[in-house]
Amino acid sequence: MSNNTPTDPSPYFDRHVFVCTNERAEDHPRGSCARKGSVELRAYMKNRAKELGIDGVRINAAGCLDRCELGPTVVVYPEGVWYACKTKEEFEEVLSRHVQNGERVPHLMLQPEDT
Repeated sequence: MSNNTPTDPSPYFDRHVFVCTNERAEDHPRGSCARKGSVELRAYMKNRAKELGIDGVRINAAGCLDRCELGPTVVVYPEGVWYACKTKEEFEEVLSRHVQNGERVPHLMLQPEDT
């Protein structure tokens, strides 16, 4: 179900990917995505999207997405699908399967009840 009204402009991007780059103290009990490599992994995903010529996607750094203990955390919109991606290979899989082809990557997806 779309919440768009007839006067809304067209989306600027087909997909918008947010990668948590939040950084907490090293001893924080929840950890932080940045300390788990999310800054480098986001850069990798952004560069790979360009290399593959994927148009209509924006890969952004995000502040805390409140799931750092499971991260690095990635959210793909407009679908609102959350992922935990810890390696370049996992970022690559989300990029190729979800961002590029519209599929889901079930084994990387986060569920609301995950803690």
